[in-house]
Amino acid sequence: MLVVDDEPDIVELVSYNLKKEGFDVASASDGEEALAMLRKGAFDFLVLDLMLPGIQGMELCRILRNDPKTARLPIIMLTAKSEEIDRILGLETGADDYMTKPFSARELIARVKAVLRRLSEKAEKPQVIRIGDMLINKETYSVAKKTVPITLSSTEFKLLLYLAERKGKIFSRDQLLDAVWKDEAFVEPRTVDVHIRRLRTQVEDDPSDPKYIKTRRGIGYYVDTDI
Repeated sequence: MLVVDDEPDIVELVSYNLKKEGFDVASASDGEEALAMLRKGAFDFLVLDLMLPGIQGMELCRILRNDPKTARLPIIMLTAKSEEIDRILGLETGADDYMTKPFSARELIARVKAVLRRLSEKAEKPQVIRIGDMLINKETYSVAKKTVPITLSSTEFKLLLYLAERKGKIFSRDQLLDAVWKDEAFVEPRTVDVHIRRLRTQVEDDPSDPKYIKTRRGIGYYVDTDI
């Protein structure tokens, strides 16, 4: 694990508590040093300060995410800034979590473990789902049938993925609205029917006699387990 901060007291505090939890810890005091260490050695976690001399934390995070060797490196960003826009920018740049100084060592340890747990659970889930002759890739947000790419809207993809991950389970319109559309305003239950019809025209050989996305009349929609 690498801790990057230009405040020696913070580095000492974080390193001490991480070592107590059994982590091997190295440290760097600026962005250039951290980048050189990350490119030279293998680290499995990065605790990164936002405000650094030289390469700042946000830019370093962006560099790491654009490098295939470090693209999946778990990152928690530390900062003295508390404005919402800074938190949003940090997360959009690729940080897995964000903590504002001052913080407790206990909370940091909990956050580190939570990030590692989430990544472990994600790694255990298949990233490609096969349904008959159709493949759904969760990482590239793509769908192909008989190796031919199928172009879906973002909502159509989310709807297909939600049903595919839960093959055999029937979902009502309201359940699908809650799962796929979440808190979007002015969305009516019939919206689900419209998107199901569009989805069928894209993925089914015969939309009037669907093989993949079935209807249980009066109940809802499901992906057949017999495909």
